[in-house]
Amino acid sequence: MAQAAKNIQDRTESAEFAALLEDSMKSQAYEGSVVKGRIIEVQNDAVIVDVGLKSEGRVSLREFARPGQELEINVGDEVEVFVDRMEDRNGETVLSREKARREEAWVEMEQSLNKNERVTGIIFGRVKGGFTVDLGGAVAFLPGSQVDIRPIRDISPLMGTPQPFMILKMDRARGNIVVSRRAVLEESREEARSDLMENIKEGSVVQGVVKNITDYGAFVDLGGVDGLLHVTDISWKRVNHPTEVLQIGQNIDVQIVRFNEETQRISLGMKQLEADPWDGVDAKFALKSTHKGRVTNITDYGAFVELEDGIEGLVHVSEMSWTKKNAHPSKIVSTSEEVEVMVLEIDLEKRRISLGMKQCQENPWNDFATKHKVDDIIDGEIRNITEFGLFVGVDDDIDGMVHLSDISWEDQTEDVIKPFNKGDKVKVKILDVDPEKERVALGIKQLSDDPFEGAMKGMAKGAVVTCTVSDVLATMVKVDVNDGVTGVIKKVDLSRERSEQRTDRFAVGEKVDAKVTSVDHKARKVTLSIKAREIDEDKQALEEFGSTESGASLGDILGAALKSSDDKKDK
Repeated sequence: MAQAAKNIQDRTESAEFAALLEDSMKSQAYEGSVVKGRIIEVQNDAVIVDVGLKSEGRVSLREFARPGQELEINVGDEVEVFVDRMEDRNGETVLSREKARREEAWVEMEQSLNKNERVTGIIFGRVKGGFTVDLGGAVAFLPGSQVDIRPIRDISPLMGTPQPFMILKMDRARGNIVVSRRAVLEESREEARSDLMENIKEGSVVQGVVKNITDYGAFVDLGGVDGLLHVTDISWKRVNHPTEVLQIGQNIDVQIVRFNEETQRISLGMKQLEADPWDGVDAKFALKSTHKGRVTNITDYGAFVELEDGIEGLVHVSEMSWTKKNAHPSKIVSTSEEVEVMVLEIDLEKRRISLGMKQCQENPWNDFATKHKVDDIIDGEIRNITEFGLFVGVDDDIDGMVHLSDISWEDQTEDVIKPFNKGDKVKVKILDVDPEKERVALGIKQLSDDPFEGAMKGMAKGAVVTCTVSDVLATMVKVDVNDGVTGVIKKVDLSRERSEQRTDRFAVGEKVDAKVTSVDHKARKVTLSIKAREIDEDKQALEEFGSTESGASLGDILGAALKSSDDKKDK
């Protein structure tokens, strides 16, 4: 009996040991594997899951959360979890929902990589050099260069949104996955490019994204193909720089203006999608009509004035003011200023309108011509001094010019300007008024008589005068004829005899008789000749005392003429 009882006890203990061993082996088989469990309780920070083992497992609540999605778990839900350890120090089974998803995701990722298929993921974090992506449980790295085809300044719109990715490489041993969103976009871009190039034609309207902006326009991505939107085709209005209207990343509608199939170059336009404001412009803005406009741009040669949206005209600097001829346009108008203008000319072919501002004001030149006549003497102030004369203010807005040749009768050089200063008050005579050319000619020397003309009275061409040698040069002799009159006797005119045509025969201060051969009123000089006087005397002697034909020699005639002259002197 005792032996039988012992045998029964041994068999019982053996069965229990076998059961324990089986449970132990079963538990070891579960560790490191994914099993199905049922949620039996949801706590504030954890979820209790029963996986059919001797104890339930606790899983952190955050492991059930998915980036960009709301947490939805309920008691009774079946979930797959990863068995980390059968028992921790609290006697609970250590489970992980995150590792279960990761194991499942890794299998799917490997299959997608082998098939070169796209996977869906959610960008949920930023790390050095890129971003982290949740691929349904597996965490992948997205390099910054692989986010998009072009650099993106703000990636916030992409965060938390499911996106397609291509797996570039996987390393299960290290747990690394590298993905690319750019590869997906380039693939789609190439497909769109092929479709676009097949269907593209001039005049069609397409959507694009501003890719890059330069001084001369913007490059627009049409979906795999870039087109140039020139600054002149952005708007009918003046656009000084594309950034005034466009910004990088902006979606716009454009029209294909030109397409070169050989070079694959596409020219785009935005303004072509709007009505042309130049249609019927000649009816809206008739010649000589006046309008209000806004100054949009100022240059060295004038100012551009916007008459209405897309219609601009140029006011040339010469048409801005009746009086401010040398002023820069920026001194007359300013940008955005409203001005009144008159339409002077319209060129529809070149799309140009010439405008005038001064035509909308009274012409002060006409008013001046009405009030003042030639030879009027007026007072004025020197407003400007140049190398060729003085500008004298003769009215509030009008300057007249005194040329340096009209300042002094005697001095015609630039030295005559030196005594004058800006701001000096002077008296002037009006020499000429030309309202059409907007000129008033003035004179200072005309306020007094010309001393040259006074000294020349009775001294016309052909007269014989007594003059005084003032200077002896190698080629001429200078003489003073009268006060204020200077004359010259050229070397060839010093004597009838060639041997006597020497300037060294004369001395300064010596008196000589000479014949006036020419008078230069402009240069204020007289040309004389001793030779001409001697020839005239010979002719006169021949007429009075005989001729060579009567038998008398020239010596006899001259002797008689000299004797007669001596007799006259004696008498």
